[in-house]
Amino acid sequence: MTDEVVIRTDKLTKRFGNFIATDQISFDVYKGEIFGFLGANGAGKTTAIRMLCGLSMPSSGNATIAGFDIYKQTEQIKKNIGYMSQKFSLYGDLTVLENISFFGGIYGLTDKQIKEKSESLIETLGLQKEAKKLVGSLPLGWKQKLAFSVAILHDPKIVFLDEPTGGVDPVTRRQFWDMIYSASDRGITVFVTTHYMDEAEYCHRISMMVDGVIKALDSPANLKKQFNAASMDEVFFELARGAKRKSD
Repeated sequence: MTDEVVIRTDKLTKRFGNFIATDQISFDVYKGEIFGFLGANGAGKTTAIRMLCGLSMPSSGNATIAGFDIYKQTEQIKKNIGYMSQKFSLYGDLTVLENISFFGGIYGLTDKQIKEKSESLIETLGLQKEAKKLVGSLPLGWKQKLAFSVAILHDPKIVFLDEPTGGVDPVTRRQFWDMIYSASDRGITVFVTTHYMDEAEYCHRISMMVDGVIKALDSPANLKKQFNAASMDEVFFELARGAKRKSD
């Protein structure tokens, strides 16, 4: 992690009529940082991520993503980020290799780059025997690891992970986080949401949202100290129990 800022938000707000989904949120995220973006259902996480990815225009406030303005340069933002949703984001009726080639093309990689990255990715994941199998036939854990690898295929400056380990077993979750650490070591900023509070411990820093407002932002160790808590579960409960909203 370096002191280079790759995400900067300043009083970023999104209104839907009289409802304020995100209320003047401000924070910086640094190059290579694993930044946990946490909150109960209805906290405003999804709305915030959609704005940061250039998919939803803010109502007010400012932000730059990978150095690009959130209002004027959304296409440049999309080229410099990766995204993996909670629901599996590859095509089940294409093979492993076909998915890699398809997304490599979308990301603007050359045929030579796609070939080289495909071979490297297949070897790294140990999917040599599955390379020509339909992705839909793979176990969920392999699908999620493949989806993450494809999301960073083009070496983006930032990758957004929305509940990436939902439904996978504990061993696979640990392996997935090893991949996140590897990406961080390469200088890719990882912006991750999770419902697993043990995973929050793996982040460099954590932001906790309640009812559209950031209520806490610090390292896991500092947050536990601040709230006199033994675990991030306790910190989360302390902050979230006063939430009024029930869903995003």
